[in-house]
Amino acid sequence: MKICITSDGNNLKANVDPRFGRCAYFIIYDTETDNYNAIQNTNAEGMGGVGIKNATMIAEKGVEIIITGNIGPNASRVFDEFGIKVITGITGKIKDVIESFKKGNIK
Repeated sequence: MKICITSDGNNLKANVDPRFGRCAYFIIYDTETDNYNAIQNTNAEGMGGVGIKNATMIAEKGVEIIITGNIGPNASRVFDEFGIKVITGITGKIKDVIESFKKGNIK
């Protein structure tokens, strides 16, 4: 399963970025292979509609779950349309969040 975590850095030692649309990076983590890819958020400085643009891009990557601090209503609607689950209110180190998710502590 692919999960996407908003991040303030490009590796697993970074922290969860509390913003979806304007986060620094998206960490796409594959729970089956334990591999990840860090994607820089090139829309972070955009004028508007960045949540929708990012949500569409993430959905096209085959992600099934988004983990973030907060997400706007427009991006949330895009994820609903694609059947992607959104988990908000998450903080901490990316590696710790991944471990908690794998143990079933984040739902």
